[in-house]
Formats: sequence, structure tokens, C-alpha cells
Amino acid sequence: MKDYIQEDKLIKAQKRVDKIKGFYSHLIVYLAVNFALGFIVIKNVSFNELELPMFSTAFFWGIGLAFHAYGVFGKHLLFSKEWEAKKLKELMDKDKFE
Repeated sequence: MKDYIQEDKLIKAQKRVDKIKGFYSHLIVYLAVNFALGFIVIKNVSFNELELPMFSTAFFWGIGLAFHAYGVFGKHLLFSKEWEAKKLKELMDKDKFE
């Protein structure tokens, strides 16, 4: 019974890691593509000719990326309980050596 529980935890952890890796891959592609598009727009268009629709790809894709982040990290996107516990431990350990 104990092996089954450990295996179940491992499978859940692997799925979570895969979701996080997928999000970071999505983020890297988003940044690379939008950096390239921004560079092309800035290189070929004068400042007076810049229009909002030129940045619609970044805007709407960014909305999709935000939903992806919410799906992966949930409502504790920036400061999860795990992060908080790890940070508290880190600061307490740092206090020991000072």
C-alpha cells in the first residue's frame, strides 16, 4: 500500500513539473517572438507611424499566457505557500549565521 501511495505522489509531481516546464517554454517563445516582432516594427516604422494594432499580437497572446500561468500556478501565482515557507526557512537559516 505504501509503494502505491509513493508511486501516486511521483506521478502527480511529474505531471506538475511537466505543466511548469510547458508554461516556461510558452513564456520563452512568447518573449522571443514578440521581441523579434517589436524589433521589426521599430526598425521599419517611424515613431509617428506607430499604431496600437501593431502590438495586438503581444497583447492578445499575453492574455493567453496569463491564463496559462493561472492554470499552472493557480491563484497563488507569485507568492505560494511553498514559496513563503521556503523563504521563511531561508531567512531563519541566514539569521543563525549572523
